[in-house]
Amino acid sequence: MRRGDFDRSLEAHCRALASCQRCGHGEDVRPIVSLALRPRVMLVGQAPGKVESAGGRAFAGRAGKTLFRWFERIGVDESTARERIYIAAVTRCYPGPSPSGRGDRVPSPTERAACASWLDDELRLVRPRLLIPVGRLAIERFLPRLPLEALIGREHQIECGGAKMIAIPLPHPSGASSWIHQDDHGELLSRALRCIRKHLAELGIVSGASGRSVA
Repeated sequence: MRRGDFDRSLEAHCRALASCQRCGHGEDVRPIVSLALRPRVMLVGQAPGKVESAGGRAFAGRAGKTLFRWFERIGVDESTARERIYIAAVTRCYPGPSPSGRGDRVPSPTERAACASWLDDELRLVRPRLLIPVGRLAIERFLPRLPLEALIGREHQIECGGAKMIAIPLPHPSGASSWIHQDDHGELLSRALRCIRKHLAELGIVSGASGRSVA
Protein backbone atom coordinates (compact mmCIF):
# COMPACT_ATOMS: atom_id res chain seq x y z
CA MET A 1 0.00 0.00 0.00
CA ARG A 2 1.31 3.47 -0.90
CA ARG A 3 2.18 5.74 2.00
CA GLY A 4 -0.57 8.26 1.22
CA ASP A 5 -3.15 5.50 0.84
CA PHE A 6 -2.03 3.96 4.12
CA ASP A 7 -2.32 7.29 5.95
CA ARG A 8 -5.84 7.86 4.61
CA SER A 9 -6.92 4.31 5.43
CA LEU A 10 -5.60 4.53 8.98
CA GLU A 11 -7.23 7.94 9.51
CA ALA A 12 -10.56 6.60 8.25
CA HIS A 13 -10.26 3.59 10.53
CA CYS A 14 -9.54 5.76 13.57
CA ARG A 15 -12.50 8.05 12.81
CA ALA A 16 -14.83 5.07 12.58
CA LEU A 17 -13.42 3.56 15.78
CA ALA A 18 -13.83 6.84 17.67
CA SER A 19 -17.57 6.85 16.94
CA CYS A 20 -18.16 3.16 17.76
CA GLN A 21 -21.04 2.39 20.15
CA ARG A 22 -21.34 -1.36 19.68
CA CYS A 23 -21.26 -2.18 23.38
CA GLY A 24 -23.72 0.52 24.45
CA HIS A 25 -21.60 1.85 27.30
CA GLY A 26 -23.18 5.31 27.03
CA GLU A 27 -22.20 8.69 25.64
CA ASP A 28 -19.70 9.36 28.45
CA VAL A 29 -17.61 6.29 27.56
CA ARG A 30 -15.84 6.54 24.23
CA PRO A 31 -13.29 4.30 22.49
CA ILE A 32 -9.62 5.15 22.91
CA VAL A 33 -7.79 5.76 19.61
CA SER A 34 -4.05 5.69 18.90
CA LEU A 35 -2.42 8.73 17.28
CA ALA A 36 0.69 6.93 16.02
CA LEU A 37 2.10 8.08 12.69
CA ARG A 38 2.93 5.39 10.10
CA PRO A 39 3.55 2.74 12.76
CA ARG A 40 5.44 -0.50 12.16
CA VAL A 41 4.97 -1.71 15.73
CA MET A 42 1.73 -2.47 17.58
CA LEU A 43 1.18 -2.73 21.31
CA VAL A 44 -2.04 -4.42 22.44
CA GLY A 45 -3.36 -3.97 25.98
CA GLN A 46 -6.46 -5.26 27.71
CA ALA A 47 -8.83 -2.28 27.96
CA PRO A 48 -8.71 1.39 28.95
CA GLY A 49 -9.08 2.31 32.60
CA LYS A 50 -11.02 5.17 34.17
CA VAL A 51 -8.16 7.64 33.73
CA GLU A 52 -7.78 6.71 30.06
CA SER A 53 -11.51 7.05 29.49
CA ALA A 54 -11.55 10.53 30.99
CA GLY A 55 -8.55 11.76 29.01
CA GLY A 56 -8.96 9.85 25.76
CA ARG A 57 -5.38 8.53 25.79
CA ALA A 58 -4.19 4.94 26.20
CA PHE A 59 -2.03 3.99 29.20
CA ALA A 60 -2.39 7.40 30.83
CA GLY A 61 -2.87 6.12 34.38
CA ARG A 62 -0.69 4.33 36.92
CA ALA A 63 -0.18 1.24 34.74
CA GLY A 64 0.85 3.48 31.86
CA LYS A 65 3.48 5.22 33.98
CA THR A 66 5.00 1.83 34.74
CA LEU A 67 4.81 0.73 31.11
CA PHE A 68 6.59 3.84 29.87
CA ARG A 69 9.24 3.49 32.57
CA TRP A 70 9.92 0.04 31.09
CA PHE A 71 10.29 1.60 27.65
CA GLU A 72 12.61 4.27 29.04
CA ARG A 73 14.88 1.45 30.19
CA ILE A 74 15.45 0.58 26.51
CA GLY A 75 15.88 4.16 25.33
CA VAL A 76 12.32 4.99 24.21
CA ASP A 77 10.62 7.96 25.84
CA GLU A 78 6.84 8.19 26.14
CA SER A 79 6.33 10.70 23.32
CA THR A 80 8.38 8.57 20.91
CA ALA A 81 6.51 5.44 21.95
CA ARG A 82 3.13 7.09 21.37
CA GLU A 83 4.21 8.47 17.99
CA ARG A 84 5.88 5.32 16.61
CA ILE A 85 3.93 2.49 18.26
CA TYR A 86 0.25 1.94 17.45
CA ILE A 87 -1.39 1.33 20.84
CA ALA A 88 -4.46 -0.87 20.56
CA ALA A 89 -6.39 -3.07 22.98
CA VAL A 90 -8.58 -6.15 23.13
CA THR A 91 -11.47 -3.77 23.89
CA ARG A 92 -11.39 0.01 23.42
CA CYS A 93 -13.83 1.36 26.03
CA TYR A 94 -13.56 1.53 29.82
CA PRO A 95 -15.51 -1.52 31.08
CA GLY A 96 -16.12 -0.06 34.53
CA PRO A 97 -14.82 -0.98 37.98
CA SER A 98 -14.38 -4.55 39.11
CA PRO A 99 -17.22 -5.93 41.27
CA SER A 100 -14.54 -6.83 43.81
CA GLY A 101 -13.77 -3.14 44.27
CA ARG A 102 -10.14 -3.62 43.22
CA GLY A 103 -9.09 -2.45 39.79
CA ASP A 104 -11.17 -2.50 36.61
CA ARG A 105 -13.65 -5.08 35.42
CA VAL A 106 -12.28 -7.59 32.91
CA PRO A 107 -14.15 -7.11 29.61
CA SER A 108 -16.75 -9.82 29.07
CA PRO A 109 -16.51 -12.34 26.20
CA THR A 110 -19.42 -10.51 24.56
CA GLU A 111 -17.57 -7.19 24.70
CA ARG A 112 -14.38 -8.79 23.40
CA ALA A 113 -16.24 -10.34 20.48
CA ALA A 114 -17.98 -7.05 19.63
CA CYS A 115 -14.65 -5.22 19.59
CA ALA A 116 -12.55 -7.90 17.89
CA SER A 117 -12.94 -6.66 14.31
CA TRP A 118 -11.29 -3.31 15.15
CA LEU A 119 -8.10 -5.11 16.14
CA ASP A 120 -8.35 -7.51 13.20
CA ASP A 121 -8.63 -4.55 10.80
CA GLU A 122 -5.64 -2.80 12.40
CA LEU A 123 -3.48 -5.90 12.08
CA ARG A 124 -4.33 -6.15 8.38
CA LEU A 125 -3.79 -2.43 7.86
CA VAL A 126 -0.63 -1.80 9.90
CA ARG A 127 0.94 -5.24 9.27
CA PRO A 128 3.34 -4.65 12.17
CA ARG A 129 6.81 -6.15 12.14
CA LEU A 130 6.68 -6.31 15.94
CA LEU A 131 3.65 -7.00 18.13
CA ILE A 132 3.77 -6.37 21.90
CA PRO A 133 0.80 -7.89 23.76
CA VAL A 134 0.60 -6.58 27.34
CA GLY A 135 -1.18 -8.56 30.03
CA ARG A 136 -2.76 -12.00 29.98
CA LEU A 137 -5.94 -11.08 28.11
CA ALA A 138 -3.94 -9.60 25.23
CA ILE A 139 -1.32 -12.34 25.31
CA GLU A 140 -3.96 -15.06 25.00
CA ARG A 141 -5.38 -13.25 21.97
CA PHE A 142 -2.19 -14.19 20.07
CA LEU A 143 -0.34 -16.93 21.94
CA PRO A 144 -1.17 -20.28 23.56
CA ARG A 145 -2.72 -20.30 27.01
CA LEU A 146 0.40 -21.09 29.01
CA PRO A 147 1.86 -19.76 32.28
CA LEU A 148 3.31 -16.29 31.75
CA GLU A 149 6.79 -17.50 32.67
CA ALA A 150 6.66 -19.82 29.65
CA LEU A 151 5.88 -16.88 27.32
CA ILE A 152 7.52 -13.71 28.64
CA GLY A 153 11.19 -13.19 27.85
CA ARG A 154 10.90 -14.98 24.51
CA GLU A 155 10.22 -14.07 20.90
CA HIS A 156 7.32 -15.81 19.20
CA GLN A 157 6.78 -15.96 15.45
CA ILE A 158 3.07 -15.64 14.63
CA GLU A 159 0.85 -14.79 11.67
CA CYS A 160 -2.00 -12.28 11.94
CA GLY A 161 -4.01 -10.46 9.31
CA GLY A 162 -2.18 -12.31 6.58
CA ALA A 163 1.24 -11.12 7.76
CA LYS A 164 4.03 -12.77 9.71
CA MET A 165 5.39 -10.91 12.71
CA ILE A 166 7.34 -11.28 15.94
CA ALA A 167 5.32 -11.20 19.19
CA ILE A 168 7.12 -10.28 22.41
CA PRO A 169 4.69 -10.29 25.35
CA LEU A 170 4.97 -8.21 28.49
CA PRO A 171 3.24 -8.71 31.86
CA HIS A 172 0.52 -6.27 32.81
CA PRO A 173 2.11 -3.20 34.41
CA SER A 174 -0.79 -2.68 36.82
CA GLY A 175 0.06 -2.59 40.49
CA ALA A 176 -2.75 -5.11 40.98
CA SER A 177 -0.56 -7.76 39.32
CA SER A 178 1.95 -9.45 41.62
CA TRP A 179 3.51 -11.64 38.92
CA ILE A 180 6.45 -9.33 38.30
CA HIS A 181 7.54 -9.60 41.95
CA GLN A 182 7.60 -13.40 42.10
CA ASP A 183 10.57 -15.76 41.57
CA ASP A 184 12.82 -14.66 38.67
CA HIS A 185 10.06 -12.86 36.79
CA GLY A 186 11.91 -9.55 36.92
CA GLU A 187 14.67 -11.10 34.84
CA LEU A 188 12.09 -12.42 32.36
CA LEU A 189 10.79 -8.86 31.99
CA SER A 190 14.33 -7.56 31.41
CA ARG A 191 14.92 -10.26 28.82
CA ALA A 192 11.69 -9.30 27.03
CA LEU A 193 12.70 -5.63 27.02
CA ARG A 194 16.08 -6.50 25.54
CA CYS A 195 14.33 -8.41 22.75
CA ILE A 196 12.02 -5.46 22.10
CA ARG A 197 14.96 -3.06 22.00
CA LYS A 198 16.70 -5.21 19.40
CA HIS A 199 13.69 -5.07 17.07
CA LEU A 200 13.06 -1.36 17.68
CA ALA A 201 16.68 -0.72 16.73
CA GLU A 202 16.21 -2.69 13.50
CA LEU A 203 13.20 -0.49 12.71
CA GLY A 204 15.12 2.73 13.48
CA ILE A 205 12.94 3.64 16.47
CA VAL A 206 15.82 3.43 18.95
CA SER A 207 19.57 3.53 18.42
CA GLY A 208 21.27 0.16 18.26
CA ALA A 209 23.26 0.75 21.43
CA SER A 210 21.19 2.07 24.31
CA GLY A 211 22.96 4.16 26.89
CA ARG A 212 21.07 2.38 29.67
CA SER A 213 21.39 -1.14 30.93
CA VAL A 214 18.21 -3.21 30.92
CA ALA A 215 18.34 -4.80 34.35
